Amino acid sequence: MSKVPQFSNCLSLLQYAASVQLYSKLIRQINKDFHMAYFPLEAHLHIDPEDFFALLKEKIYFLLLERFSDFLNLMYIIDIPEYSYRNIKENDAVEIAEHIAFMVLKREWQKVWLKTNYKP
Repeated sequence: MSKVPQFSNCLSLLQYAASVQLYSKLIRQINKDFHMAYFPLEAHLHIDPEDFFALLKEKIYFLLLERFSDFLNLMYIIDIPEYSYRNIKENDAVEIAEHIAFMVLKREWQKVWLKTNYKP
């Protein structure tokens, strides 16, 4: 049984997902969860990984500053524990958004990877 691959940054995760043909599934999963939080991301399936990360970070930044209750709802839907983002050491909102975007990508990647490798 193989383990879920781990990554040190967002772009390496997105590039790996593309290399194993799971990038579009990852985008679909993230779009689905943002839609469930009533804050559609609307990323198209062929978006460049750098552009996708910028879009994700921008949406999270907006939620953090303008719609914090929606941000909390999104974290619940994606299944990111509160202690994960409460313990962020950065003070700059852009850096916080980037850190949370990486958390989102890692959790969504885990969902996609597990569904792909352990489907019934």
